[in-house]
Amino acid sequence: MYITLKFIREPKPSERWQRFFLRVWPLYRNWYLGEGEDARPTRAACLNALGMHMPELVPTYERLCELAGGGDLEARFLSMWCPPPYMAGCSQAAWVRGNPTLIRNYDYDPRYFDGRMRFTEWRKPVIGIQDSAWGMLDGMNADGLALALAFGGRKVSGKGFGIPLVVRYVLETCSTTEEAVRTLSRIPVHMSYNVLVLDREGHYAVVYLNPDRPAKTVHQPVCTNHQGSIEWEEYAAFTQTLQRRDELEELLRDENVDRAQLLKRFLKPPLYHQQYLRGFGTLYGVAYDLKRKVVRVFWPEQHVEAGFKEFTEQELKVVLLRPVGRYMAK
Repeated sequence: MYITLKFIREPKPSERWQRFFLRVWPLYRNWYLGEGEDARPTRAACLNALGMHMPELVPTYERLCELAGGGDLEARFLSMWCPPPYMAGCSQAAWVRGNPTLIRNYDYDPRYFDGRMRFTEWRKPVIGIQDSAWGMLDGMNADGLALALAFGGRKVSGKGFGIPLVVRYVLETCSTTEEAVRTLSRIPVHMSYNVLVLDREGHYAVVYLNPDRPAKTVHQPVCTNHQGSIEWEEYAAFTQTLQRRDELEELLRDENVDRAQLLKRFLKPPLYHQQYLRGFGTLYGVAYDLKRKVVRVFWPEQHVEAGFKEFTEQELKVVLLRPVGRYMAK
């Protein structure tokens, strides 16, 4: 089993993005309509929500809709307003002993991975892992701010945006953790999410976002897939959210653990998972160094770095799980 990750520098949306979108649109369309078209909001409602909560993104959104063919359904999907529910299990930590670095593993079903790390320059230079065609799972901007998302471990859903677009918006409009927290706290989201924020000065926070209650900010350097107490026992047990949180807290407390050792621990259980057929396997690890403004994407057998000063376009084929031969167990 493997994934492909392409590093793409595309300052403004162009035919390159268009080719990607047209290729993946059938899959996204099936997902978006999984609950029926009537379950999704109208195009007018989508544009109104985007203009109300994230107006700075509207010009880019309109350009993307044009590149996507101008269709009604494509425009509704790209708004990311009230999309179908989805969940991802992630482990995240803010390293502040030395260069502030946001480190995380992203655990999800490899079939639904965009497979793109993009360097864009819409409002600010931004580098991050793409999701939902123009949102981001995690990323940093040239001001030295980094964010990463994780599912919040609650079943509730409601009216709001898909979190990848919110992460993108914060990176496009904010420069510090304080600004990011303020912005995250005002934008409605459709499910429960945890967002870890870190800036180049070493200021960090975790913001608990929910569709049914106000955002809550906690001053802690780690987050996994619950918000304080456990509210979904089965999910918590399956994803080992408590074990992963305890592991991260212990690692950050240990003064004998340096950043290199911390990165290695992200490649071992309980932080690293290989349950890909059950939709919960580690697709990548990433470390955003906010002083150097360099990102390192890593796996057990390979890694690659990129930054704002040096960003090499390339395509990686990453083996996630090697097949076991018939006689290898002997």
